[in-house]
Amino acid sequence: MQRYETPYAADWLAVSLRWLMLVTLTLSLALRDQIGDLPFWTLAALFVWNIVMSALAGLNMRLPYHRHIVLGVDFFLSTLFFVTQSLHAGGASIWTAALPIFAGAIYFELWGAFLAALAFAILQFFVLRFSVSTEIFFTLGAGIIGALIGRFGMRSLRTSRQVRVDAEERRRRAETERLRAIYELTSSLTATLSYKRVLDAALDLGYNALNPIVDPDEERDERLVSAVFLIRGDELRVGSARRFTNADLRATLHGKEGVLKRVLDDGEAVLIQDVGYDPELGRIVALRSCSAAYCLPLRSGFNVYGAMLFAHPDPAYFTKERRELLDIIGRQSVIAVQNASLYQNLVEEKERMIEVQEETRKKLARDLHDGPTQSVAAMAMRINLIRRMMAKNPQEALDELQKIEELAHRTTKEIRHMLFTLRPLILESQGLNAALQAMAEKMRETFSQNVLINVDESVLEDMEMGKQGVIFYIIEEAVNNARKHASAAHVWVRLRPFEREIALLEIEDDGVGFDVAAVNKSYDKRGSLGMVNLRERTELVNGLLNIDSAPGKGTRIQVYIPLSEEAADRLHHAKG
Repeated sequence: MQRYETPYAADWLAVSLRWLMLVTLTLSLALRDQIGDLPFWTLAALFVWNIVMSALAGLNMRLPYHRHIVLGVDFFLSTLFFVTQSLHAGGASIWTAALPIFAGAIYFELWGAFLAALAFAILQFFVLRFSVSTEIFFTLGAGIIGALIGRFGMRSLRTSRQVRVDAEERRRRAETERLRAIYELTSSLTATLSYKRVLDAALDLGYNALNPIVDPDEERDERLVSAVFLIRGDELRVGSARRFTNADLRATLHGKEGVLKRVLDDGEAVLIQDVGYDPELGRIVALRSCSAAYCLPLRSGFNVYGAMLFAHPDPAYFTKERRELLDIIGRQSVIAVQNASLYQNLVEEKERMIEVQEETRKKLARDLHDGPTQSVAAMAMRINLIRRMMAKNPQEALDELQKIEELAHRTTKEIRHMLFTLRPLILESQGLNAALQAMAEKMRETFSQNVLINVDESVLEDMEMGKQGVIFYIIEEAVNNARKHASAAHVWVRLRPFEREIALLEIEDDGVGFDVAAVNKSYDKRGSLGMVNLRERTELVNGLLNIDSAPGKGTRIQVYIPLSEEAADRLHHAKG
C-alpha cells in the first residue's frame, strides 16, 4: 500500500458515486418494500466496502493495482447483490449495474465503462433466464453514458489534476529557488567586505528571490525597480540601484518627508501605493511608472545606514510572502553593511595609525634636529675652540669647558624628556596624575615652562589604563603646542567631573592665541599636525573636542570624555 502527498480526485469521485448508488439502491428497495426480503449482509457488504474506500481516499492511500481491485470488488459485490435480489425479492433494481459501470468509467474511461456494462448485461441475461428485459437495456444505456463520462469527463478531471500537480510543482520549485536565493544571499553578503559589492549583491539577490526561475522557457519580470539609499552626512545618496536612469543615480535626497522619513524615523518597513507621488521619491524618474513600493530600513540599534527600496507597477505585487522575503534580505544586508563598515573603519584606522607613526617619526626627527643634534654640534664646535684656546688662554678654555658641561646637561634633559613622552613608564606604574606631575616637572627643568596640574582623582578611579594613556598624549600635545607656538608663560591642566559619567579635560594657556576659524580653513596647507592629533586622539576616547582662542587672549582646549557607552551615546546625541 502506497501513500501519496496529494489526494486522487478519481478515488473521491468513485467514493461519492458509490455512496450515491447505495443511497439510491436503498431508497429503491424501501419504496418497493423489498428491504426485508434480502439477506442483510449483501447490502452491508457494499456499505462496509465503501467505508474502507472512503478511509483510503481520506488518507491519500492506494492499494497495489488499485484500479483493477476496486473495479473487480465493485463488480463482484454488485453481481452478488443482483443475484441475491433476483432470488429472494423476485426482481432486481435497475440501479444495481450502475456501480461497476461508473467505477469502470472513472478508472478505465471509455472501455472500462463499456466492458463493465457488457459483462453485467450478459450476467443479467443469464440470471433472468435468457430474457431480454428492461434491466438489460438500462445497463447498456448506463454503459453508454458511463463511456461518455469516461471519455470526456475523466480526461478533463485528469487534466485538472495534472494542472494542480504542475502548479504545486512550480510552487515547490519557486520555494526551493527562494531558499537557494536566501542561501546565496547569506553566502555572498558574508563573503565580501566591499560596500559596493554588498549593495549590488543585495539588490541582485532580492530580484532573483522575487522572480525565481521556475520554468526555463518562462520570461522573467523585468519591471522591478530597486535601490539602496545610504546616509552621507545629512543626505541620502544612491549607493546602488537597478533600472535607475543616470540622472536618478546622481539624485540626492534628505529623508525629511514622505516614506523615507517614516522608514528612517520609525525603523519599520513600509508598503505604499502611488510611490510616484511621494514628495521625495517622486523625483526619481524610474519610480514614476511604479505603483506599489516596499521600503525597509537598513538599521541596527542606534546605527542607521540608510534604506532599501523595491517598487513595481503592479499594485498587488508585494504580497505578504514577498515582503517577508525582502525583510530577510534587509536584515542580512544590514549585517553585511555593518561588517563592511567595520572593515572600512579598520582599514581607515590602520592607515591613520601608519600616518600617526610616520608623523611621530617625523616629529622625533624634528625634535632631535632642533634640540639634541644642534646641541651636540655646538659642543663639537666648542671643543674644537677649546683645543685652540688651551695654548693661548687656559683660563678662558676652562670657562668654555663649564659652558660645554651645562650644554651637555641640558641636552641630556631634553633627550630624557623626549624618551619620557615617547613612553612614560610612570603612567603604567603610578597612573595618569603621577605621569602628568612628572611631565610638568620635566617641562620646568627642560624648557622653563610652567605647567600647573589639577586632577580630580575620582575621575580616574574606574578609568582603564588605555584611556588614561590617550588623555596623557592629548595633554602632552596641547602643552607642547602652547610652549612652541603660543609663547605662554603658564599652562593650566584640569581634569574634573562634568556630568554623570562624563569628565571634562581643560588645557588653558596665557599665550598669544590664534584665530581658530582662519587656522582651520588653511590647515591643510600647514606643515604642523598638532590640531589633527588632538582631534584623532579625542576620537579614540569617543569624546568631543572644543577649541576656544582669539589673538591676544590665550587658548582654552576642552575635551569632554565619556566614561561609559551610555554616556557616549548621550554626549553625541546632545551634540547632534
